Amino acid sequence: MKQEINRHEILEKIKPLIENTSMRFGFVPIETDFVKENHRWFVRIFLYSSEKDVTLDDCENITRSLNEFLDEIIPVKYFLEVSSPGLERKFKSEKEFEIFKGRRISLKLKEALPNETERIFKGEIIEWDENEGLTFLRFDDGEELLIPKDNIQSAKLYID
Repeated sequence: MKQEINRHEILEKIKPLIENTSMRFGFVPIETDFVKENHRWFVRIFLYSSEKDVTLDDCENITRSLNEFLDEIIPVKYFLEVSSPGLERKFKSEKEFEIFKGRRISLKLKEALPNETERIFKGEIIEWDENEGLTFLRFDDGEELLIPKDNIQSAKLYID
């Protein structure tokens, strides 16, 4: 008999546990997912800290701390993957603009800004406002831009 799995329900149950465990080690889980790929279930956790890099030891410690608790909640066999977000990771949620404040990003707009022809910019996140959008320092001319959040097509961390 095939077991029905409600991935959203499981995510809701495991997210607080993952957040608390990550914070104990000084990290923020910027993305948590529970997905089925090639007939296998995966729990993927991407960690971030503004104070330190995510090391392999950190990932192992968090994995060990979570394994037993997740086994009690998740009713199927799964693979747990804990890692850093990567150097040029594409943003998956608006909260990442706040998390990565002060970091360099590559930004792609849906439409060019008034008096502009380009839609792709490199710069630094100055501020994120839920209503106003992104305040962004463009590198090529040092101009500070306010980008409405509904005009942001994509953003990713940028490394020179």
